[in-house]
Amino acid sequence: MLDIARVREDFPILGQQVNGRRLVYLDNAATTQKPRQVIEALVRYYETSNANIHRGIHTLATRATEQYEAARARVARFIGAAGPQEVIFTRNATEAINLVARAWGDACLTEGDEIVLTVMEHHSNIVPWQLLAARTGARLRYAGITADGKLDLDGLRQLIGPRTKLVAVTQMSNVLGTINPVSDIAEMARAAGALLLVDGAQGVPHLPVDVSRLGADFLAFSAHKMLGPTGVGVLWAREALLAAMPPFLGGGDMIAVVQEEMSTWADLPHKFEAGTPNIADVVAFGAAIAYLEGIGMENVRRHEEELTALALERLRRVPGLRVFGPASAAERGGVVSFAMEAAHPHDVATIADGYGVAIRAGHHCAQLLMRALGVPATSRASFSIYNGEDDLEALIEALEGVNRVFGEGRERAAVR
Repeated sequence: MLDIARVREDFPILGQQVNGRRLVYLDNAATTQKPRQVIEALVRYYETSNANIHRGIHTLATRATEQYEAARARVARFIGAAGPQEVIFTRNATEAINLVARAWGDACLTEGDEIVLTVMEHHSNIVPWQLLAARTGARLRYAGITADGKLDLDGLRQLIGPRTKLVAVTQMSNVLGTINPVSDIAEMARAAGALLLVDGAQGVPHLPVDVSRLGADFLAFSAHKMLGPTGVGVLWAREALLAAMPPFLGGGDMIAVVQEEMSTWADLPHKFEAGTPNIADVVAFGAAIAYLEGIGMENVRRHEEELTALALERLRRVPGLRVFGPASAAERGGVVSFAMEAAHPHDVATIADGYGVAIRAGHHCAQLLMRALGVPATSRASFSIYNGEDDLEALIEALEGVNRVFGEGRERAAVR
């Protein structure tokens, strides 16, 4: 088991109080907090190495380039990529998916082609494909979910056919916590001659991932959801695919030769990284990866599975509370969305904040899924390595407070 008290010592922000209570941060699916090692890496870069990369031969430029590319190599090892040339840095997972939609989709899709999605996707894995379909005449098709919040695999299998060019699916739902069987979906896509894009924004931070076994052709994820800084995302893709794709953006550092009428492109991965990148935050992302490696992703998964099992058990005891998603923690990540009879999710989150507990409320950029669940919004608690049983107790206390506040309100209204 993780030593939660020891882990928390690495996260300065957790030492504060909110509304007179210990901060209990349960909004990790939106963004995680940053360990001191990441913060120090960011400061150290600016204090000792700040320079533009890939362009200079002076000491600082060389040092900055080495640190930036070392972070890329670390990311490649972390996900089991064939090499750093398969790792493209973007601003976030959203931009990584848009890169594929533009660079691969515009070049490869035509009218009548089909893209298969699911209703549990984040908007970042829906809207880029809607825009692509509008540009090309391709058609979008959606797989549904089962009553227990899992992907309808039989329905998905029936949707994937000879016209399917791409299947795009989340590795782990940011609402239901559902962990999808990506390897099985990859086999379905391959059998139809289609490619598979995996939105790993929720999965990569919490699960051991090896792209050599995952079966995906594209994988997108973000640094800020895995203890790293905001403003950094990753697109991994098979080298042959990246080599065949045209650039997404034009400018400096992505060219080999520029002539008056045409240009040629730099080698991978630089072909897709036009202009000055987010150097400092990429370097700090390398420190975040190192931190996770020190804990071990198997240990991360084990801790969050145990904590999720406990959360499911305790939340189901709260009167008037409905939990969404698979019943077993073994089938889901550390994300628990719920609705309370007594109050709107926004009111739940507001009252929880009064207890120092940070949770999220809303549609979580998953409006299709909200409609499938028959609710306008949910409250969501999501866990990371610094969360423990005491955080769950604080959440339960806050939810009991919700029932007291709104239960008393209903009683007063009934008396009047």
